[in-house]
Amino acid sequence: MKAMVNGRILLPDREVAGQALLFGDRIVGMTPEREIPADTETVDAGGRYISPGFVDIHIHGYLGEDASDGKREGLRRMAEGILKNGVTSFLPTTMTVPWGELEAALENIRSLMAESASPDIPMAEILGAHAEGPFINPKRKGAQAEEAICPPEAEKILPWADVIRLITVAPEMPGGLACIRQLKDRMAVSIGHTDADYEMALRALEAGADHFTHLFNAMTGLNHRNPGTVGAALIRGGWCELIADTFHVHPDLYPLLRLCAGERLTLITDCTRAGGMGDGEYELGGQPIFVEGIACRLKDGTIAGSVLRMNEAVRNWREHAHVPLYEAVACASFHPSASVRLQEKKGSLLPGRDADVLLLDENCRVHGVWKSGNCVWKAES
Repeated sequence: MKAMVNGRILLPDREVAGQALLFGDRIVGMTPEREIPADTETVDAGGRYISPGFVDIHIHGYLGEDASDGKREGLRRMAEGILKNGVTSFLPTTMTVPWGELEAALENIRSLMAESASPDIPMAEILGAHAEGPFINPKRKGAQAEEAICPPEAEKILPWADVIRLITVAPEMPGGLACIRQLKDRMAVSIGHTDADYEMALRALEAGADHFTHLFNAMTGLNHRNPGTVGAALIRGGWCELIADTFHVHPDLYPLLRLCAGERLTLITDCTRAGGMGDGEYELGGQPIFVEGIACRLKDGTIAGSVLRMNEAVRNWREHAHVPLYEAVACASFHPSASVRLQEKKGSLLPGRDADVLLLDENCRVHGVWKSGNCVWKAES
């Protein structure tokens, strides 16, 4: 057993000082530092924050790789890279690509899930996949390829229910509500890339959807006479994804989102293969994208994913939503794990959860990463 000492422990609802975090491969609990059991290995946090590992449920790529490529080494490189941003588990997110390519990508994700869970391998654990499409509305396709969009059919997805933990569906498409009803008990269903009005969004929630894909982006907006999909998310419930890069959604809205969404707010990166690579031209779902600073766009100016790192998202949410760090961290760990029904395993430092632990400084820089109790990465001093 290990004891992490001299740090400030971030729980989902508070910050704790003067306690040691006890863990093996799972979290044991907390104890006063003077009462650490004998023969316990101690880890000095150096006064930093002791945080749960981040859980990214919507990320397409990183370091030149993309989950939709269907390449084993590419997915492994992506999982190794995001570990340094504090992401200890994630859902590689597929695009709307031709069906054969989508199946190849899902099979690749399936093939790496067991290996990625090993505590000895320095890569973020693959918890499954987020299928962002192909059951979306062409009117709100964003950077998705229109020619690969399919009508919602649960029968096409159910053979992949052991891989897909989250799927984005436009409920207004023919068969959309029936598809949601058939899938809701096998995976989480998110409303997204949708032209649904307020009433249709409510019907989708009643059918079993419980999630909104990158809130505000690629959906009907909030209007005082037609609250739209955004209104349904803010008023009626469901997990609300937010790309907190200060570009996709204006940061002055963050306090309002906190007020309305509260414990349903889930930080995501929606990162593309351009993440960690710098400005330039890249590819997303078969289309060229152009990166300049924090902005990723298609040639016609359409926003196309991000280059956001999760620790940056946490810092942005803390600063612009004016929340304590423990709350910002919960939006990147506890909330996303709960949104895909894994809160008893991932996303917090509560007893019994996997010992995925980070050391963070005041600026949300990552200084160390533990995966199932093993130190898998440390920043150079």
